[in-house]
Amino acid sequence: MIRFAKVAAAAAVLVLAAGAPAIAAGPLKATDYAAILADPARPEADRKDDAARKPAEVLAFAQLRPGDTVLEIEVGRGWMTEIISRAVGPKGKVITQNPVEFTYSGPAMAARRTAGGLANVTDTTSRFDALQAPDASVDRVLWILGPHELYYMPKNSPGLGDPAKAYAEIARVLKPGGVFIAMDHAADAGAPTTTGGTIHRIDPAVVLASAKAAGLKLDAKNDVLANPQDDRTKMVFDPTVRRHTDQFLFRFVKAK
Repeated sequence: MIRFAKVAAAAAVLVLAAGAPAIAAGPLKATDYAAILADPARPEADRKDDAARKPAEVLAFAQLRPGDTVLEIEVGRGWMTEIISRAVGPKGKVITQNPVEFTYSGPAMAARRTAGGLANVTDTTSRFDALQAPDASVDRVLWILGPHELYYMPKNSPGLGDPAKAYAEIARVLKPGGVFIAMDHAADAGAPTTTGGTIHRIDPAVVLASAKAAGLKLDAKNDVLANPQDDRTKMVFDPTVRRHTDQFLFRFVKAK
């Protein structure tokens, strides 16, 4: 059962003239996600996180359009994937990526499919520096709460990818004019990249510099999940800061 199709279509609102073909709507706004987020078919556990994660505002900033091809890096259990899948609709495509070390992802994504979702989603397994998409084939690349993982070393792993090569891969798969969204837990300014593997945070300046080195231009910043009261020295899973960390949100564009 493809449960997301009607919801995504309602959210996207195609413009129709009598006897004319459908014209794709522009970038979806935060209000366009209301029907998707309110769908009672969404898992209850997903809906409980909406207030803390603000998916409508984050994805509005990503400027998703119905019919887009989206590559979502490090999808984890597919919380955001479910929303993206519905937003781009049945004519859109979502490519997910997870490193082989993230073994929890496969069963979680399978459960979502069993429940009837993700019909337009293709899962891939790779390092962050070896994305499985052709050159210039993707409209949007989203990396939500994950760039710090480039500096995380799982047990018995050679690492999840070379940082410079990973950003170069993002630039490679994006179409000219394509958008890269980077969001993560902020570490203190000047903090070493090792914080990515210890407290699971990264200095925003590291992401800005890495994207720039790959040829991506900063287009906008968004403070929707900023929290100046956050103690940036704490592990993001510390119960005193969990779901309330100071998070940065950047939008980059590949030159046309």
